[in-house]
Amino acid sequence: MPSSGTKPAITGFSHVDLSVTDLAASVAWYSELLGMIRLFGGRNDDLGYDVTYLMEPGSGIVMGFEQHDANDGTPFDERRIGLDHLSFNVGSRDELDGWLARLDERDIPHSGITEEPMWDVLVFRDPDNVQLEFIYVKPEAMEQIGVAIATDAST
Repeated sequence: MPSSGTKPAITGFSHVDLSVTDLAASVAWYSELLGMIRLFGGRNDDLGYDVTYLMEPGSGIVMGFEQHDANDGTPFDERRIGLDHLSFNVGSRDELDGWLARLDERDIPHSGITEEPMWDVLVFRDPDNVQLEFIYVKPEAMEQIGVAIATDAST
C-alpha cells in the first residue's frame, strides 16, 4: 500500500514485558511494591515460557513477566544491547518522597533522590537487577517539552 505522506497515530504505550528468572518472585515483588494487580497469565509450551501480566490501576501501566525455560539465570545488565532502564513518572516531589519512604520501608536499596535542573530521580533495581526509577519532571521541563511539540507541529 503506498504511503500517503502522513504518519499513522500512536495512541499510547501498550505494555512492556521483562524476562525474569523467578516468575512468582517477580510478580510478588512488583505487585507488593507498585500495587499492581494480576490481569492474566499462563503457559506457552510452543515457545517455552510462563507469563503473567500485571497492571498498576492508577496509571494503567501494564507489565508482563516471562520466565523462559531456556533462561540461563544471568542477571540483567544494561550494558548489553536492549533495555537500559524503566522509568515511572510521578506527579510531584512529594510523591517522589513517598516512593523513597516506601523503598526504605521494604529495605530496597536505592540511589537516594538525585536533583537535576529539569527533574528529580530515584533509582533502584528489581530482583533480576533491572534498573528502575521514579522520576518527577519539573514544571519548567514540561514547558520546554510543550514548546518543542508546538514547534514541531508548526513545521
